[in-house]
Formats: sequence, structure tokens, C-alpha cells
Amino acid sequence: MKTKITSYCLKHKLKLSIGFMLCFWYFLFLPTHLFKEDYSTVIFSKNHQLLGATIASDEQWRFPPSDSIPTKFKQCIRYYEDEYFYNHPGFNPVAIGKAIITNYKTGKNKRGASTLTQQVIRLSRNKKRTYTEKFIELIWATRLEFSKSKDEILKLYANHAPYGGNVVGLEMASWRYFGTSPEKLSWAESATLAVLPNAPGLIFPGKNKHLLQKKRDFLLLKLKQKGIIDETTYQLSIQENIPKKPVAIPQENIHLISHINQTNNGERIETSIDDDIQQQALKSVAKFHQQYAKNNIYNLAVLVIDIDTKKVVSYVGNSPTTTKNEKFVDMIQAQRSTGSTLKPILYMGMLNSGEILPNMLVPDVPTQIQEYKPQNYNFTYSGAISAKKALAKSLNIPAVRMLRTYGLHKFKSDLNYLGLNGVHKPVDHYGLTLILGGAESSLWELTNMYSNLASTLNHYNTNNGSYFSKEHQEASFYKNSILDLGEKSIAKNIFDAGSIYLGLEAITELTRPENDKEWKHYNSSHKISWKTGTSFGNKDAWSIGVTKKYAIGVWVGNADGEGIANMTGVNFAAPVMFDVLESLPENDWFDKPIDELQEIEVCSLSGHKANPLCPTTKEWIPLTNNTTLLCPYHQKIYIDKKQKHRVFKNCADGNTIFPATWFVLPPNQAWYYKKQNANYQDIPPIKKSCLDVNNSVMDFISPNENTNFILTKDFDEQINPIVIKVSHQRSDEQLFWYLDHTYVKTTTHHHEIAITPTIGKHQITVIDQNGNQIKRNINLE
Repeated sequence: MKTKITSYCLKHKLKLSIGFMLCFWYFLFLPTHLFKEDYSTVIFSKNHQLLGATIASDEQWRFPPSDSIPTKFKQCIRYYEDEYFYNHPGFNPVAIGKAIITNYKTGKNKRGASTLTQQVIRLSRNKKRTYTEKFIELIWATRLEFSKSKDEILKLYANHAPYGGNVVGLEMASWRYFGTSPEKLSWAESATLAVLPNAPGLIFPGKNKHLLQKKRDFLLLKLKQKGIIDETTYQLSIQENIPKKPVAIPQENIHLISHINQTNNGERIETSIDDDIQQQALKSVAKFHQQYAKNNIYNLAVLVIDIDTKKVVSYVGNSPTTTKNEKFVDMIQAQRSTGSTLKPILYMGMLNSGEILPNMLVPDVPTQIQEYKPQNYNFTYSGAISAKKALAKSLNIPAVRMLRTYGLHKFKSDLNYLGLNGVHKPVDHYGLTLILGGAESSLWELTNMYSNLASTLNHYNTNNGSYFSKEHQEASFYKNSILDLGEKSIAKNIFDAGSIYLGLEAITELTRPENDKEWKHYNSSHKISWKTGTSFGNKDAWSIGVTKKYAIGVWVGNADGEGIANMTGVNFAAPVMFDVLESLPENDWFDKPIDELQEIEVCSLSGHKANPLCPTTKEWIPLTNNTTLLCPYHQKIYIDKKQKHRVFKNCADGNTIFPATWFVLPPNQAWYYKKQNANYQDIPPIKKSCLDVNNSVMDFISPNENTNFILTKDFDEQINPIVIKVSHQRSDEQLFWYLDHTYVKTTTHHHEIAITPTIGKHQITVIDQNGNQIKRNINLE
């Protein structure tokens, strides 16, 4: 047998060689990839609502290939185009024979015989229709049948069939003409899309609409006759209208799709966007844009993150403004001045490091640090104010002084760890303005930062006092992405849960400006920790808030950087944030991380750890080692019988001396503090017979020691004077002022003078009626 086969091969080697070559050619004839077109980038919500799409590079609306074809369309296309699709090898000999006879008799190409498989090849090759081309299609079709299943071939057809104009593929046609996904099409709609590729020009509004309906109804009747649909379904289906005009592809999510398109060009993306929350955010943005445009404020953005899943549920990159007003700029990703949004981070950082207590008094007095002189937004001073209240009031001077204590390098390092990549310049570039908006960041980074801090707190409470090593990460846009939080550990990442909890509690009730009459309209029943911010020149208004479930970030302003007078975070960004918040499901408040907190006694007036003289109250503080001092303000003094003067044992009769505890602030703090705290009592003056000239009863408010002044001139070329301020424990005390030992002036009540000394170094001396004196050196350039 083997000999006969060998003999036959040798005798017919030419024929066998040709046959082998033909077989080899046949198997290689079909390209690896039939379709090489570019596709649209398409994004869906997690509820499978179409959010938007980009047009492909060849100006076609062509969705990426779908993995499945709905049963209704599968039945419709089969019975309209190729009833024996599942029975033939890629071509239908019977249909070809009938077509040849019919076309020969009529002298025209009235009948075709292409199977769905052949139509896939024709769509792939896109060549002129000739008999030669038909033969090639037939060969390719049989080859395609060997390489793919029938359902795979049907998918190729559905994904690349023409549907009129620049619409390609079943899925795009379904959204374009019916505004829904193919799975939700009715029998009538499925039938319409089954007959349309055969005559795509019929879809255009007002053109041959009755012909399209006739073709559709013919198919529906056939489906009824074949038992695919029943009589009721048929009767209801033929009553449905043919689409009158295309449905617009959603355009309100252009910034989201543009951002995703940068890394997922030509792909189908199932996002984590919640369609209901997104629609509410879009409505809020549109509503406030209409209001704010009257004030020449044209841009705003909203970002909402699900804290539990670390996924974006709403992303509105800009308002529906005009091209002139930069409508295409994604303001969620834009780097802008941070304003006061970083103040809670400093507060948490100092609690975490044990450098403050939640309600510890911090100075709020005129401050000049080298050339820098910060001011509060209302240009007033509290003298001394609790750190928590200073944060709630968003006071600048306490924040600057606290940052100086905490350290610029340390704070910048914290911000970088928390994901603020925009803060990338050396600390000398920012200086102490870093806490007031001297750095830039984006709404994306800031909202992620607050979201991660909130999730740290949530996870600590649900994981029995453990932290995740990868807690601080960017939120995801993708529905099916897997959240990797890393390993559990008792070691904190950056801030302990106690410090985060106290920080979030501190900003649950922010103080609004006195002239804010609209507050009641957006004060929410939801409990939320939130912080506003306004950049220098009123160019950026921020409001960022977190609940246990959601982080909401809002930016308002003009994309071109134009500032608007009176535009602040509390007046313009906060209303948007609260409007979005009201549309979210209510949820519980953060659980207190008891294992990271300790309850101690603190001074009820100063917020410091209580000394034996203090009135006390209990307060929760972080478990970390706290290095703050015992209350330095409560001191024991001795007063005379009438309680009007201080006396000492060595200068008073023992029968007329009485001990007392007094709350005494430094003079420069007390001078402002008592204006807002009516209960504050100045320490009684020292009895003249007991006068101690070294006792500190007054102090300079400004300037600081060794301050350098640069003398300036006004419009009349006159040198502007410099102002010196002093505070005294007794407001009615007379003070005597000297410049370089030369008497200048006497003041009572308001201890402030304006002087114009010569260039160089000078000494200011101030003496009160009891002989107490203070001195300050200054330098004029």
C-alpha cells in the first residue's frame, strides 16, 4: 500500500504540487483581520446608559465590536437576508441558481444570492461589485466559515453593516435611531434595523419613509408566518412608527469622554458613573451656570466620588457655556490656586504630630514674618482663638502661624503623599503662602485627597483598628476595575484615624460671612464635613465636602483666569455643592475611632492641657504623644482687699492680701481678644508700692523686632509714615513715646502713632505711667 501511494505521488507530482499550492493559498487567502477601521471611543454608565462617544478618525460613527447580538435582531436579520444561514457552507447554491435564471430572463440584476457570510466579505473588501469580485467573495466566504462559528460571522455583520449616512454597525444604529441599546429594541425596531442595511438611504427623514415601513412590515409578517412572533406581537409591531429623525448622541459628558479617550482610544468603556447622580449634577451645573453668567462667571465643575469603592460616580468637567468662554476646558483636571482648601490638612497634621489640641488657643494678631504680612479675609483680629474655630472661620493669620510651627517641608511632604502632585516646586517658591493658595492643584486631586482621608477613617472602624497600605490612591472611572487596598497594618499611613476624625468634625459647621443672606437656601439636612476656598484675586472658588459615603468637589470661576469681585467659595461654590448633596442618598455619619482617641481634661478657656488653676472640661484628642504645654494663661496672683490692685507678700500687709486665679493673655493678644469676649477681665494693675518694672503689662502689636521698612512716597512726593502700635493691659493708661530717646507723643486708649524717621536704624521706646517700658528696634531703607 505504501509503495502504491509513493508511486502515485511520483507519477502525479505536478498535479499534487499544484493542488498543495492551491490548498495552501486557500488557507492563507483570508486575512487575519477582516476589518481594520478605527472605532469610536464609547462610554457607558454603570447602569449601561450611553454617556457619549467620539467619532472615528474616518468621520464614521462606528462603535467597537460588541460581544453579543440580541436574539430579536438575530432572528430578524436571518429571515430577511439569509434564511438558511445556519445550513450553508458560506454560499447558497440554490439561491445562486435562482438568481442566475431570474437575472438572465429579465436582463437585469434584479435578484441577489449573497449570504450573510458573503456580505461580511463584501463589507470587508469594499470593492466594486463585479462577477470576479463575487467569485472572490465566495472563496473568502467558504474560508471564513472554516475559521469562525456562525454566531461570530453574524457578529461581524452586525458590527460593520451600513445604516445610512455615517452610521455603521447595529449598536450605533440602535442608539442613533431609537436612543437605546440593541438589547432593549422591540421586534419592530429590530426588524427596521434588519432591513436597513439593504437600503440604508431610506432612513433619512422625509425620504421614502413608506418604503422603509413596507420592508419592515414584510419582514414582520414573515416572522409571524414562521412562528417566531405571535399574532398579537405582529399587530402591535406594525403599528409602531418608523424613526423620524436621528437621536443625538449625548454631548453633555464631553470632558469625561475626552479624559477617558486619552488612554482608551477606540474602546468601549463601562464606567463607574451613576447615571442618576450624573444627571442631577448636570442639572445643578446648568442651573447655577445660568445664574452665575449674569455675574460674568462662566465656568464650573463638579466631581463626586464613592468613598467606599473609590470610584467616580459623577464627572462634570465644565458648564454648558460657549466656546468663547472655554467650554471645552476640563476644569476638573485644570491646575488652579488652592485657596484655603488645605487648612484642614494642616489641622489634622498638627493633631497627628501632637503639636496642638483641638480647641487650643492660637494667636490671631497682626503678624509680619520678614517681608510677608498675612491678613484675614475680614481684616480683623481675634487676638486669640481656638484652633478648631480658626479653621471653621478660615482665618489666615492663625493658619500661617501654625504652618510656621509645623514646618513647610513637612507640610509639602504631607500634601505630596496625599496626592497633590501639582505642589511640586521647592518650598522656598511657596513660602508660608502655601496654606493660603500659594500652590496649585486640581479639583481631581483635592477631591481624591479628602475622599481618601474619609475612607481611611471608615476602614479603620470596619477593620478592627487596622489601616490599608494603599489607602491613598486615585479614584477609578471603570465599573469593573478591582480595588486593591494593599495589606492591613496597625501602622498609620500618614495621619491617624483620630486626627482625621477630629479634623472632619471641625469643618462640619463652617462660619459664613455676616452678609451671606442666601445661606438658608442651601443649608442641607445631610451632615457633611466641608471646606471652601477662594484664591487671591477671586479667580477660583472652591467647595469640597465629604460624608461617610461620598466626596463632592466643586470649582467655580473663569477658565481664562479672570477674577470676579465678591466671588468666594462660600457664596458661589458651596451652593452648588449643597445642591448636588441634596440629590444623593442620605447616609450615616462617621463612627468615632475610639481606639485612636483618648479623653483628657483640658482648660475650658484656653483649650490647653489643664494646669491645677484651670477650670476644666473633658475633650477627645488623638492617642499620639502630645507635646503641648499645660495652660500658660491661668496664673495665681494676689490682690488687695478691694480687689483693684495686685500686691505681693513683700510689699503688702499680710492681712490685706488675697489669692486669686486669673486668665491672662499676652498684651498684644488680649487687646483684640477682649473686644470679642466681654467676660475677659484685664489683670488688675500693680499697686504702686509694689511696682515691678520688669513685669510685662504691655507689648508691641507691630512692628516685629528688627523689621525692615522701605519708605515709599505718595502722589505728592511726600514720604509715607510708618505706623507703630502697642497694647496695654489697662485701656485708660497713658503711654509716653520716644524715638531714639527723643519724646514724640503721649497716647491714651488708642496706643498708635505714625512717624517718619530718617533712613537707618532706630529704637522706639514706650513708657507707661508706672514706669514700665518696652523697646523695639527697626531699620528704614
